[in-house]
Amino acid sequence: MKIINYSVTLLLILLSNILYSQQILIKDSRIAYAISSVDSDSLKSTILNLVSIYTRHNLSTQTDNNKGIGAASNFIKKQLDKYAKANSALSVKEYSYRAGGSGTRLLREITLKNIVAEFKGSDLTTDRTIVLLAHYDSRSFDNTDSTTFAPGANDNGSGVAALMEIARILSITPQLPVNVKLIFLSGEEHGLLGATYMASVAKREGWNINAVINNDMIGNSRSSGTEISNNTRLRVFSENIPFSESPQEKKIREYNSGENDSDSRQLARYIKEISERYVDNLEITLIYRNDRFGRGGDHTPFNREGFASVRLCEYFENYDRTHQIPGTRDGKHYGDLIEGVDIEYVKKNTQANLATLLNLAFAPEKPNSVIIDISKLSSSSQISWKDSNKGKKPFGYYILIRETHKSNWEKKIFVKGNSIDIPYSKDNYFFAIQSVSEEGNESIPQFATGGSPR
Repeated sequence: MKIINYSVTLLLILLSNILYSQQILIKDSRIAYAISSVDSDSLKSTILNLVSIYTRHNLSTQTDNNKGIGAASNFIKKQLDKYAKANSALSVKEYSYRAGGSGTRLLREITLKNIVAEFKGSDLTTDRTIVLLAHYDSRSFDNTDSTTFAPGANDNGSGVAALMEIARILSITPQLPVNVKLIFLSGEEHGLLGATYMASVAKREGWNINAVINNDMIGNSRSSGTEISNNTRLRVFSENIPFSESPQEKKIREYNSGENDSDSRQLARYIKEISERYVDNLEITLIYRNDRFGRGGDHTPFNREGFASVRLCEYFENYDRTHQIPGTRDGKHYGDLIEGVDIEYVKKNTQANLATLLNLAFAPEKPNSVIIDISKLSSSSQISWKDSNKGKKPFGYYILIRETHKSNWEKKIFVKGNSIDIPYSKDNYFFAIQSVSEEGNESIPQFATGGSPR
């Protein structure tokens, strides 16, 4: 993406001719330092501990200290409690819910637990919250079998390890301005049960969620069948037309041709830009669908409640490992064991999460009411916007520009003030606005619209 500095003074001097200058992109040293702290041995240790629990099936024992879904939730909470002792801003809470029974994928009704690590933000003028998700349950080939060895090293030990490592690093990092919730979910393998419950809690309690990032299977780098190995690409899945779209929102979307510019899609693009800025040898591939065919993830219940939510997932999947009973059959190795997890790949994907989280936490609130003036015909575009009344004030703004047939933002123009007249036709381009801090941390983009039809 080309980043441009827009000089309003020179614009006037040159009688409305635009002067652009290439701007060198500078990394935030706070973010660079934090992601350098991500430790491969720490990630591997978490995965090995989860595998040693034997099975984390949702119907498995909750009374055995060493085996079953109960042992898994206890392990996660114990680790988080240890970090909380060193950081007064961190609190750990269990959310219990009832699930299963007649007409469900679970054979009997049970109580399951989600564990939430919340880092309270220091800025009391905002309640903005960033949410990261990972499910900790596992399954084998038969989804009703609660006793067979189901190690779940990649699905989803990798996601749990990423969140646990981020919890460790945040616990020794100066308090962030905004709230961060790291949510470890049960019930995913039987219908996104834990996520559905937590999304309803977030909606009911009015959590001001800026972004939800779900980490599910982020450690495999070798495909089954085609046998391709690559640990330099990570997929981000995002919805296009929001599940929660109201009739009025539908009118606005259709009027502005905004099918590719949902809040979740903006979040996905944001993850790509920030991750590739900070993490070496990692390309973020945007997948323009909510999830894979025939399968789902814990971000979806949050989408359905109206939150901007995406899924991070490895680029290549190995179906000889996922949900398979461990063993060797016909000379081929099966099962989701630690041997199938690329720890360095998990490390890079953890860094991508952390860089995105921190850049967003340091950024101002995104702008409101980003409007394109369509009251007159013009070869240029007049865009205006308003600041949020929460959090710190922006140092400036980025105008994002792309042609209508392009998927990603192509240019960023830095400006001061809350309006601009720019020599790009509103008929030929899409626009969005980001708030920017003095250190260069930008908000998630707010898509510019020409209003709605009368």
